[in-house]
Amino acid sequence: MTRAKICGITCESDRDAAVAAGADAVGITAAVTVDTPRQVSTERAAVLAAAVPPFVASVLVTMPDTVSRAVGLVERVDPDAVQLHGSLGPEDVAAVRERAPAQVVAAVDATDAAVDAYADAADALLVDSVDEQGGGGTGETHDWARTAELVADLQTPVILAGGLTPDNVAEAVETVEPFAVDVASGVEFEGGRKDHDAVRRFVERAESVEVGA
Repeated sequence: MTRAKICGITCESDRDAAVAAGADAVGITAAVTVDTPRQVSTERAAVLAAAVPPFVASVLVTMPDTVSRAVGLVERVDPDAVQLHGSLGPEDVAAVRERAPAQVVAAVDATDAAVDAYADAADALLVDSVDEQGGGGTGETHDWARTAELVADLQTPVILAGGLTPDNVAEAVETVEPFAVDVASGVEFEGGRKDHDAVRRFVERAESVEVGA
């Protein structure tokens, strides 16, 4: 069964709605270098992450410019996993994985020549539609066929993101067969605030597809 992550959580009610909907993970964005309504302070991120219940993963989504900065953020927020966007190369990602007390997800573009190196360095890859600054959450889809090739070729779990909604997530899962799917703007009624019914429908439809059947 494909797992579902609800990203860009900014408040307790949205976090709790994602958990109630059956999400496997919630993403909390902090310390990023792009302008987004989904960003919260590191202190706020720590508060939101601390109340994520057992068996649901808390994920810090961030854009550190150094390994030490990444490790420091993980230590302050204390998430189950850290999702790294931005300029860190595969060697840096590997260093974060070695030093940080959390699993490491590397956000990549499916066409990046270093995808294999990132796959070796991280615990999982998140394939997203990124902007010029390396940030995700663009609301734009990308080439699912290329991501499906990565899923087939790599042993590292691949998480599909970028432009997913309750209306297209089942098709995305059928096409790509990813380890998990990730959504932010696709389940919002305004920037940074979730539509709880859309969250529920997204999780239901993502997890309803029989992958590999």
